[in-house]
Amino acid sequence: MSTKRRALTTDPVIVADGLDKRFGETVAADGLTFSVSGGSILAVLGPNGAGKTTTIRMLTTLLVPDGGRASISGHDVVSEPDAVRRNIGLAGQSAAVDEKLTVRQNLDLFGRLYHLPTAERKARVESLLERFGMAEYATRPAEVLSGGERRRLDLAAALIADPPAVFLDEPTTGLDPRGRAAIWAEVRGMRDAGAAVLLTTQYLEEADQLADDIIIIDRGAMVASGTSGELKRQLGQDVLEITVADPGRREDAVAALGTRHAVAVDAQSVQLSVAGPDDSLEALRRVGDAGIELADFQLRQPTLDDVFIEITGRPTTETARSGEEVLA
Repeated sequence: MSTKRRALTTDPVIVADGLDKRFGETVAADGLTFSVSGGSILAVLGPNGAGKTTTIRMLTTLLVPDGGRASISGHDVVSEPDAVRRNIGLAGQSAAVDEKLTVRQNLDLFGRLYHLPTAERKARVESLLERFGMAEYATRPAEVLSGGERRRLDLAAALIADPPAVFLDEPTTGLDPRGRAAIWAEVRGMRDAGAAVLLTTQYLEEADQLADDIIIIDRGAMVASGTSGELKRQLGQDVLEITVADPGRREDAVAALGTRHAVAVDAQSVQLSVAGPDDSLEALRRVGDAGIELADFQLRQPTLDDVFIEITGRPTTETARSGEEVLA
């Protein structure tokens, strides 16, 4: 079933203006400023502990900011929390469903919580069952659903009141590629229906595929923003990926490159920014002169992964520092 598109406006639906949040000495949000208009997706990227979940919690009235302000559809998240909650849908990292209720009953429960009139509530439930491909298992209790089915139910529940703002906190974590693709299709459907979607993710490919705009946050502060293409162009260089034949000599290869900045290092390869073919040849010569045998090498354009590591100095999946796990 096609989704009904709401009338779009150029006015931002989700607005964050200088948001601050601290937990003791830990900075979870440091002057975050951004906005999301209807019919668009903003991806918020950051390592574990960067402050992504904290940001969503402030925007959805679950945490009170220490400073700054935020609004949803013009309603202040601190002074008008009830109005904000009527205008948002939220799918957190863990599916917020009742295990004993069926899929249909869960959706109906969310409709009741939003105080939808009976006729509208029943129509929305059946519409979402069809839209998310859940009609065939609508009578199954949530406790028997697969991970992908639970995520679909959680997303559908977030849309029961057709909210203008939708918050998705790492919606595809733990799903297989097929499940992720299905969720991606639904997220695009939310945008196409006119919702302002804020998506947090650790998957660079996910942001690349879905987002109209991207912000990167690290230790609570915004360190970069733009479209995927703009962020890649900011790196300004290509990436040389060198794979050593002997994994034990990977660190020797890094040492041979001298002061060159390694974009990333994994079990067997080193990726570094290079200014062009001549720069690449010089890097390869250094490694060869060190007597290090190469299994392969390639020169490629930068990806969002390269941009992220260049900016933050670490991958998105790096383990959070002690004390930050709850901040996500």
